[in-house]
Amino acid sequence: MSVTISSKGEVLYCSISGEIDHHTAAHLRKKIDDATETLMPSLLVLDFSGVTFMDSSGIGLVMGRYRNMSKLGGKVHIGNPTPTVYKLMTLSGIERIATIDPVENTESYR
Repeated sequence: MSVTISSKGEVLYCSISGEIDHHTAAHLRKKIDDATETLMPSLLVLDFSGVTFMDSSGIGLVMGRYRNMSKLGGKVHIGNPTPTVYKLMTLSGIERIATIDPVENTESYR
């Protein structure tokens, strides 16, 4: 599991790869939260194209980042989830708090 973080203007872009489970979610949360606190973006883009496995810890990861971005007055966008991850996200109702686009090229945010 890894996360690559970059920013452009008011957008914080996080490309996540590998597995997201109980053991890896804490590391991801810390890296993303540290960058959010430092850069104070108005949009957090989470690119899930490289995620090979995700359990409910991934849902918790998104919900926590949504909570943090809401405090800043910002939004969360989820791009490129694999079909399995997309299904898990829609079943959990994440699309009510974050935009999920399974086909979007999130490179345009960089």
